[in-house]
Amino acid sequence: MAKQTIQLQLSGMSCAGCAKSIEKALGGVQGVTTVNVNFANEVAAVEGDKLNSEQLVKAVKDAGYDASVIDHQQPEDDSRERAQQIQFYKFLAAAILSLPLLYTMVGHFSWTENIYVPAWLMNPWVQMALATPVQFIIGWQFYRGSYTALRGGAANMDVLVALGTSAAYFYSVYLAASLGDHAAHQGLYFETSAVLITLILLGKWFEARAKGRSSAAIKQLLNLQPKQAVRERQNGETETVDVAKLQVGDIIHIKPGQQIPADSTVVSGSSAVDESMLTGESVPVDKHEGDDLTGATLNKNGFLKAKVRKLGRDSALAQIVKVVEQAQNSKAPIQRLADRVSAIFVPVVLLIAVVTFLVWAFWLDAGNYGKALEAFVAVLVIACPCALGLATPTSIMAGSGRAAQMGVLFKQSDVLEIAHTITTVVLDKTGTITEGKPKLTDLEIDLKGVNGVTEAQLKQAVKATEQQSEHPLAQAVVQGIEVEALEQINDFNAHEGRGVSAKVTLSEQSHILRIGNIRLMREHDIESDAWSKRKDELEQQGKTAMLISWDNQAVGIIAVADTVRDNANAAISKLQQRGLKVVMLTGDNQRTATAIAKQVGIEYVFAEVLPEHKADKVKELQQQGERVAMVGDGINDAPALATAEVGIAMGTGTDVALETADIALMRADLNSIHDALFVSKKTVRNIRQNLFWAFAYNTLGIPVAAAGLLAPWLAGGAMALSSVSVVLNALRLQRLSLNHRD
Repeated sequence: MAKQTIQLQLSGMSCAGCAKSIEKALGGVQGVTTVNVNFANEVAAVEGDKLNSEQLVKAVKDAGYDASVIDHQQPEDDSRERAQQIQFYKFLAAAILSLPLLYTMVGHFSWTENIYVPAWLMNPWVQMALATPVQFIIGWQFYRGSYTALRGGAANMDVLVALGTSAAYFYSVYLAASLGDHAAHQGLYFETSAVLITLILLGKWFEARAKGRSSAAIKQLLNLQPKQAVRERQNGETETVDVAKLQVGDIIHIKPGQQIPADSTVVSGSSAVDESMLTGESVPVDKHEGDDLTGATLNKNGFLKAKVRKLGRDSALAQIVKVVEQAQNSKAPIQRLADRVSAIFVPVVLLIAVVTFLVWAFWLDAGNYGKALEAFVAVLVIACPCALGLATPTSIMAGSGRAAQMGVLFKQSDVLEIAHTITTVVLDKTGTITEGKPKLTDLEIDLKGVNGVTEAQLKQAVKATEQQSEHPLAQAVVQGIEVEALEQINDFNAHEGRGVSAKVTLSEQSHILRIGNIRLMREHDIESDAWSKRKDELEQQGKTAMLISWDNQAVGIIAVADTVRDNANAAISKLQQRGLKVVMLTGDNQRTATAIAKQVGIEYVFAEVLPEHKADKVKELQQQGERVAMVGDGINDAPALATAEVGIAMGTGTDVALETADIALMRADLNSIHDALFVSKKTVRNIRQNLFWAFAYNTLGIPVAAAGLLAPWLAGGAMALSSVSVVLNALRLQRLSLNHRD
C-alpha cells in the first residue's frame, strides 16, 4: 500500500523542544510511521497508512498546540500573517507599559542619578500596576506554553522565560508588601520582568517575519499560477473562467504576454515561452504545434491554442511545490546533534540557574538575594535554545528554495547535506551527455542470396518492428525510414541491451527479423563478419551501428547518431576542475563510447554495460572509496540512481518528481549538476555557521550571566538577537546567483 502524507500548519511553538513534543504526540496516532516537525516553518509532515487528518489535528491540540491541514488547492490561509500581527500588537502594548519602568532604571546607576525621575513612578504599587498586565495578560503565552511542555514531560523555552520573569515579579511583590514605599530604595525588579517579556516578544516578531521570508520560495511558486483562463466553447466562442474550473481536454487561448494557465499541449500557433520560473534559464524556448506547455510559464510573443493536459495536484507546478516542501520538512542528519542537545538543554540550564542563585545568595554575596535573583534570571534567559533549534531548518528552507528557483529540486534535506561530498560523477550517455534525440544517418542493405523479400519490404519490416520499441534509437529509425510500416508483424521481443526481434509474414511465409548489436547476432549463431569493417567505420565516427538479420543471415546495417549537448564539454570541464572524477556509462560499444567521450573530454568510460549491470559499475566505484553521484534519465537508470550516494535525474521541467532520483534537474543542462553541488556546499557551510554561533552563544553567555556580569534585560535582548541573526544568516542563501559558473 502506498504511503500517505499529510502536512499540518502548526502554531504555538516556542522552541525546538515544542517540535519534539508535537512529534511525540503525532507519533502516537494510529497509522503514523514517520513524523518530521520543522520548527522554522512550523509545519509537520506526517507519513503513514490510512491517516485521519482530524485525529492528527486533535493530537496536536491535545498536546497544547494548534494545527490545521495544509491544502494548496484551497485559498491560501493567512493565519500565519495574523499571528505575526498579534505578536506585534502584544509587543507594542508591552513596550508602552514597560517604557516607564525602564525609565525608573536610571535611578539605579551613579552616572544617571541626576536625571529626574517622578516620585510617583518610583511607587512600588504603580510599578506593579504597570508590570502586572505585561506579566499575566501579554505574557500569558509563556505560562500556557510552560504548562503544555511540563504536562508532556518536557521543558522548553517558555519554562525558562516564565520561571525567570515570575521569580523577578513575585520577589518584587514580596518586597513591596514587606517594605512598602521603602521598597523602591531597596531595589525592585518589576522592570526586569516587564522589559524581559517585551524584548522576547520583539525577538519573536522579528523571528516570525524572518522565518516567513525563509519559506517564501513555496509561496512564490504558488503565486505564479494565474487565476483565470480563456476557454474555447464548442461553438468556437471564448469565455473567461477561473483556472479551478478548467478540465482536462479543454482548449484554452493564450495571448502574448499572458501566463499559461495549466499544463497543456499546443494545438495551433507558435511562440517563444519564458520558462525561467521552472528552469532558472532566462532564454525563451520556442514552442510549436505538439509541444508541451507548463502552467505558470510566460507566453512571450505569439498566440497559442492549447489543450489542457494536467490540472491541480498532477501539474508540474504542484509537483515542484511538493518536492520543495518534502525537502524543507525533512530533517538533515546534521540536525540530529542540535535535537539531542535541545532535549537535555533546558533541564541542565535550570540546574545551572539554581546553583547560580545559591552560590550568589549564600557565598559570593551572602544575603543579597536581589543580586542572586538577577544572576538566576539572566542565566535562564540567556540560555534559551531558540537559535539552536532554528540553525538547521532555516538554512535547509532557504537553500532548497533557492535551488528550486535555479531549476534544481532536492527531494530530501539529507541529500542537500551530502551532495557536496561526492568525489565521482557518473554520466549516462544517451539523454545526459547527448540530446537523447538520435537521428538515422545510415541504412545499408545487401540482399544477395536472400529470397522472399525485397529491399523495400525489408525497410517496411524494420520500421514496423522498431515501432514496437520505446528506445530512443528505435524511434530515430522509425522517423528516419520514410516508407510505410508493414502490418504483418507478430511476436515482437525486446532483448534488453542487445536489440529487438519480430516475426514477419510475407506471402503467407514467416520470417525472423532481428535488429541489434553483435551480441544479439552471436546468441543466434548469425555470421556477421562481412559487415564488421563497415560497422567499425561507423562507430569510429561516434555513431551507434546495429546489424539487421533476416532468417539468420546478416543483410544490412543501420547507424544512428546522437548530438552531444552544446554545453556538455564546458560543464564537464568545470566538474573536473572541482577535482571530481567524471565517468561515462553507456550500453554502446566501446568504439562509439570512446568517440563520444573524446568529444567531451571524459577519460573514464564504461561501455557495453547492460541496464541491469549499471548499478554494479556504481558499486565498483564505491568499493574503490569513491562517493558517487549517478546522473541519468531516471527510468532506464533506476537501479544505478538508487545505488549511488546521490541519484540525479535530468529533466525538461515536466517530469520533476522521479521516484528513483534524489535530485531532479528541471533543465536539460549539465551545468545544473554544478549548481546542485554549489548550493549543497553553500547550504552546509551556512548550517555549520549557524550551529557554531548558536553553540558559542550559549556556551559563552551562560558563564557570563552566572558571573553576574549581565543584566537580565540585556540577556533577553541578546537572546532575541541570537535567534534573529541565525535566520538572517540563513536568508543569505536566497541571494545565491549563477555567477559561480564563471
